[in-house]
Amino acid sequence: MKGYLKERRVGALLVLLFSVFYLPACHFPSSEDAQAVSVATSSGVTRGQIVSVGDKSVIEWQDIPYAQPPVGELRWRAPRTLTGANPLPPKAKTTACMQEASQYGGVPGQGVVGSEDCLYLDIRAPLNSTSRDHPVMFWIHGGGNVSGSKDYYNFSRLVAQEDVVVVTVNYRLGALGWLTHPAIQSLQEGIDKTSNFGTLDLIEALRWVQTNISHFGGDAKNVTIFGESAGGHNVFALLASPLADHLFHRAIAQSGYLTSATPASAYNAQNQDPLVRRGSWQMVNRLFTNPDTVTPSEYDQSSWPSLRDKLKALDANDLVAAYVDARDNDYMPLTTSDNIVIPSEGLKAALHNPKYRKDVPVIAGTTRDELSFWLGLHRYFMATHYPFTRWLPPVVKVKNKPLYALWVSVRSHAWKLRAVDNALGALQLAGYQQLFAYRFDWDDQRASFFADIPNFLGAAHGVDVAFLTGDYRYGPVSRYVYPKGQARNQMERTMMSTWTHFAKTGDPNGSLPIPWKPYSTHDRVFLRLDKDADLALASEDEDLDSLLAQVVNTEVASDLEKCLIVWESLVNVGDPDISRYRRWNEGRCEVFDISKEQQKIRNDLRETYGSVTIF
Repeated sequence: MKGYLKERRVGALLVLLFSVFYLPACHFPSSEDAQAVSVATSSGVTRGQIVSVGDKSVIEWQDIPYAQPPVGELRWRAPRTLTGANPLPPKAKTTACMQEASQYGGVPGQGVVGSEDCLYLDIRAPLNSTSRDHPVMFWIHGGGNVSGSKDYYNFSRLVAQEDVVVVTVNYRLGALGWLTHPAIQSLQEGIDKTSNFGTLDLIEALRWVQTNISHFGGDAKNVTIFGESAGGHNVFALLASPLADHLFHRAIAQSGYLTSATPASAYNAQNQDPLVRRGSWQMVNRLFTNPDTVTPSEYDQSSWPSLRDKLKALDANDLVAAYVDARDNDYMPLTTSDNIVIPSEGLKAALHNPKYRKDVPVIAGTTRDELSFWLGLHRYFMATHYPFTRWLPPVVKVKNKPLYALWVSVRSHAWKLRAVDNALGALQLAGYQQLFAYRFDWDDQRASFFADIPNFLGAAHGVDVAFLTGDYRYGPVSRYVYPKGQARNQMERTMMSTWTHFAKTGDPNGSLPIPWKPYSTHDRVFLRLDKDADLALASEDEDLDSLLAQVVNTEVASDLEKCLIVWESLVNVGDPDISRYRRWNEGRCEVFDISKEQQKIRNDLRETYGSVTIF
């Protein structure tokens, strides 16, 4: 949830180093080729482009609308199905959903960019796609559910090499995708009373796939949902949602998380939940400060229609900008247990409820060094200097190597325990039979004069995705993160072949040199994904209590730093476990006000360096 490292607010930091390596290359075939792969769908006619990938070719269909634009009166309503056989309208200037701009993430500009008219998807298929039914892989992008776009990811190489159809999709983000407020829900009916509009967008896109994917050579009876970070979280949400039944047949969650908010916390009237800083009650207070408008602290039920009209008429840029401006006061509730899309017991509990079981094979995993993605940019841990000129990048070094290693290790391991083991354990209790766990360990990187990449980045958050796209970009350090060679080639072959074999059969075994045993709470076995020589099975020995007990007697961290590590381990990636935090080390963290301490760290870094991050 909250924390000065803010891994769930994957905004400028994520798009800086992660999103950049998925911007697809542009290839323009002849008009005859494009016309030759035109396809009629339930939402219109779309024209494909033939693209060369090595010695093979794939067909790309881009920016296909799968639902009516959620604008005007359709803002904060369930997506409406598009019907009609008319040709598609002219391509919008941008199909990215509303978010903070980033030149690295495919959404350039200043401030807030994107469009509310963003419910589009792309399809990539083998050139022979119309001749047979191919397994379908449905990719859900990451970005903390506040940023990201389908255009970050080009899976043409995976399609060409593994003979699958890949769908990438946009869905509403941030406050436009997830909002709980009585002025909205209490005045709407049926499914429109949900809080999870972004989740419903994904469900609507999956319905569109069921109706149309056969026209692109895809098998509607064999659909695998897969996604990373927030995309992995959304995979878990779809597994839990009763509205997603029969829409997919396998699932892969990469670096996902299980956080969900109650409707009361998402609204957070009168600041009742101290962990919530961007509840809708708080944000509407910020938005409507004009004395001639309704004041949320004073309105009652009779004023909700007026407030609803103001919210529906509010410029989307102003709405998103308000949330961006307040992000230093994390946390922002998103996925909500609204008892419509997500059951009232919450995401984690719903996963082990047999009532919502999808009974599909599931893979879930994390990277070994998840947190180095954030800590490696943070001035609390990293020092920079310019030995030659500021025209060159700074030299980056870790200030305190033992402290950094401890923080990365504990936080990353806690992520695996709270997301992978908790999720798969819950699914096993619900009756799922085919469950597989992994940890991505590949770190065959190269040091630069400017940074010791292998030792401070390693198997970081997001490093794994490039091995599925074959597009090896990780911001300005790409050639050091992914040096060419046998180790990279082996990891690409393993991930592409294993992920697609799972999509084809429901079993990841097939091309692996060792058997990948199914996960069970009995031995908690997982696969260490790595180059061939280091590919191995292992068992999880830790639980959260034993992991955090290791922090008690360490000499590399101060008492405050120990409490920060434990706090962040217990409130991120899943629902906050405050009682466990208070019990830890006989309650000795109670002397600290963690929120104030985190803010003090931010303020001190800004005063000293001008920013919290090294960029």
